[in-house]
Amino acid sequence: MNRVSEKQAEELRRLEQQDEEVVDTSDIPEITNWDGAVRGRFYRPLKEQVTLRIDADVLAWFRAGGNKYQTRINAALREYIRKHPER
Repeated sequence: MNRVSEKQAEELRRLEQQDEEVVDTSDIPEITNWDGAVRGRFYRPLKEQVTLRIDADVLAWFRAGGNKYQTRINAALREYIRKHPER
């Protein structure tokens, strides 16, 4: 799924070809202290609603952890993918 229009793609290609020296960053303050930075704060991956059959005890375990149990299930699946990259 391509979420960039052809017009946007063309603009990105032009910007990619532009020399970095041409870009004026004088009005942007340099950040030297990243203590308050939060990784992924603005990144929101696409979600897809599915029906999934999960063993009752597994679901109960995640639900026992409180709200956002679906987020924790997703994180566990993502960790599995990270550890098993062969696909």
